[in-house]
Amino acid sequence: MSQEHSDAVATLLGPAEVRELAARLDVTPTKKLGQNFVHDPNTVRKIVRLAGVTEHDEVIEIGPGLGSLTLGLTEVGASVTAIEIDPRLAAQLPQTQAQMQPNAKLRVVLSDALDLDRSHLEGQPAPTVLVANLPYNVSVPILMHLLELIPELQSGLVMVQAEVGYRIAAGPGSKEYGSPSAKAAWYGDWSIAGTVSRKIFWPIPGVDSVLVGFAKHAEPIGTEAERATTFALVNAAFAGRRKMIRQSLQAAIPGSTTESVSELVQRAGLDPQARAESLSISDYLRITRVLV
Repeated sequence: MSQEHSDAVATLLGPAEVRELAARLDVTPTKKLGQNFVHDPNTVRKIVRLAGVTEHDEVIEIGPGLGSLTLGLTEVGASVTAIEIDPRLAAQLPQTQAQMQPNAKLRVVLSDALDLDRSHLEGQPAPTVLVANLPYNVSVPILMHLLELIPELQSGLVMVQAEVGYRIAAGPGSKEYGSPSAKAAWYGDWSIAGTVSRKIFWPIPGVDSVLVGFAKHAEPIGTEAERATTFALVNAAFAGRRKMIRQSLQAAIPGSTTESVSELVQRAGLDPQARAESLSISDYLRITRVLV
């Protein structure tokens, strides 16, 4: 093994370092917080490479845990803002970084990702890239919150439970397509960028994981006011996904009837007898623009 390769490996956490850190901090990964710590340097570098992260990027990471992925991001020179809910982990991460990568550009914010607001991001450039191993139990709510909160995000790569990942990346008409798919499509184009082995995690999870990539639309497809109305339509449509949209959309349109919704949908150039999963986010936006 060359000295160069040895030094490179030493800048990231391996299985022994992950367990040693956890033991020292008395941290036991919990299902409540969706914690599964990555301990494979090769996978970390794969994620960073697929995310296209460079030294010029401002990255936001959710749930850095013991810092495996964080160190992969700072290794290439990126500036990283890491959002961590566990006080012990948040306090340790800068110390781990100082020991393994003294010149890394890292800022740790102690917060629940769902409580994150713009005040947490003040004093530095807004993040333009999202890279994270998202907590499985709240991955979709966190993702939607970040996309709304940080319009500066241009791209991203998130590791999520496989079932969730396929839902996020699904297109209209597929069996996985649902409310998360439609809402995610408002912000950009999504695709499955790869799979990861269960064995890269400690503890080993009982589900498979995938990497989901994101690229922001060149231009917004609608205004913020239109987004709010469109998402309300999406929620109503998928809450009654077994129904035709002339029925399900009534829940989002006060005082409406099957007949009035049918007329509205027809004016948008769509079929009132269609069901939620057959409409794209652009279709829901067309209904919004007729409605308002």
